Amino acid sequence: MTAADLKFGQKAKIDSLDVEHPSSFRLLEYGFTPGEEIELINTPLFKDPIQLSIRGALIAIRKSDAKCINIKLN
Repeated sequence: MTAADLKFGQKAKIDSLDVEHPSSFRLLEYGFTPGEEIELINTPLFKDPIQLSIRGALIAIRKSDAKCINIKLN
């Protein structure tokens, strides 16, 4: 399961990032590291970008970038 599959209000822990994805290193710099808890806060009408809460910050990322974040549901 990836962060792109989260439903509104769901929380999950980051399991790993797909390092083959071009945005994976940028996401690591934003704090999307294994073991961190994320929550889907908002999905706009057209489903992109999604807004995630991580480490007390709200970060909007493209759904295509969220597909490289592998998660485990809490």
